[in-house]
Amino acid sequence: MLIAVGMSLYLISVDMNLSFSALVGTIEESDYSQIFFWEGKQHFVSQFLAGSFMAIVMTGLDQDMMQKNLSCKSLVDAQKNMFWFSIVLVFVNLLFLSLGALLYIYAANNSITFNKADDLFAAVALSGNLGVGVGVLFILGLIAAAYSSADSALTSLTTSFCIDILGFDDNSGAKKVKQRKLVHFGFSALLVVVIVIFKEINDDSVIASLFKVAGYTYGPLLGMYAFGLFTKLNVKDKLVPLVAVISPVTAYVLQLFIPFGFELLIVNGALTFVGLLIIIRN
Repeated sequence: MLIAVGMSLYLISVDMNLSFSALVGTIEESDYSQIFFWEGKQHFVSQFLAGSFMAIVMTGLDQDMMQKNLSCKSLVDAQKNMFWFSIVLVFVNLLFLSLGALLYIYAANNSITFNKADDLFAAVALSGNLGVGVGVLFILGLIAAAYSSADSALTSLTTSFCIDILGFDDNSGAKKVKQRKLVHFGFSALLVVVIVIFKEINDDSVIASLFKVAGYTYGPLLGMYAFGLFTKLNVKDKLVPLVAVISPVTAYVLQLFIPFGFELLIVNGALTFVGLLIIIRN
């Protein structure tokens, strides 16, 4: 994936006759290099807080994402892994942001049209201006980016369903292999259906829509995590699922009157926290 991004940057810069320093300067002088915004939904403070909590719930509280740390042989090694991974991600994000800015600049210079941001890379790669190479890199990069996430998600869904719903245990053995394969196939088909439906109803970029949905789905998880971290109170367990449903519904109603951005996640988490306080045991 990273090779595809790097090669795409190189090939576009060659086509635009830009050296490395000229490439950096072109991106820096464009409107796409602006980082800090101080008004509207892109206000830096709200975006920073929303991004911080989004990282907590979508990475820190995601077993699949944290497995790379959980598999380390000691706590110190896990801490080192998180520390260096965080630094590496800064440069990876800069690489992707640079490619995004350059794609917009290249598309404008060559009159390449596209409907929305999700179509930009494909429009440039498949326009023919850069030859077949960038088109191949686009396909390979897309597969590399999507396959690992889809594969681990399907495995997690299959395992969870088999253990929590079907009651598989360590002694299930080979007799359950066929059932597990059927469950895996079923979730694969369901994922395709979800993708098709999402494509039809979505009118925003995928990443923006993902964060909007995460504001509702991860909000209760954030609230429960904070409740367990900062309090020693016991709650009525049977009412927790009810709180986890009421909180995002309430957040949705509030969204109709107050145009929240991605900070809706924080609001949802706070509502869950308050809801858990209401159902504590006496």
